Amino acid sequence: MSVLNIPNTLTIARIVIIPVFITSIIYKRYDYSLYLFIIAAFTDIFDGLFARLKNQKTALGTFLDPLADKFLLVTTFIILSTYDLMPKWLTITVISRDIILITGWFILYLITDTSKVEPTVLGKATIWMQSILVAYVLIHINLPSLPDLPPLLLWVTAGITILSGLHYIYRGLKLTHAG
Repeated sequence: MSVLNIPNTLTIARIVIIPVFITSIIYKRYDYSLYLFIIAAFTDIFDGLFARLKNQKTALGTFLDPLADKFLLVTTFIILSTYDLMPKWLTITVISRDIILITGWFILYLITDTSKVEPTVLGKATIWMQSILVAYVLIHINLPSLPDLPPLLLWVTAGITILSGLHYIYRGLKLTHAG
């Protein structure tokens, strides 16, 4: 099976979109930012769908897909908070969770000699909530007549981000005790 299949190509496209997306924010082309974020979200949906339907899962895709999600979301939170379009405390929460998870993954690898970490429902829900929040911010910038960012959306996003981080820590601790 070719490593450069449709799912992996879509994942790589998502990574390539990131600098263009950042540039669109810097130059205040928020319409492009919204379109690029939507395209990136669709590549995320379709890469997994194609991989499952066409039985095209690869080791590269298993590694690259969550990495592409992290790159896109962390970069987006940083750039949006830099321009005061996203609360800085939430960006710190998102980045902290990801640093803790990556550090935990590395420690888990050193202790158990395994690098396979399965995504959880909470982990996937976190990506979706963060993406919904970013999409709302980008839509609001383009359509200022929309209501301001609902505080509940911020708190739910923060809560699920923290909960999923704690859940991954719990799972990692279980694996270190089992191994």
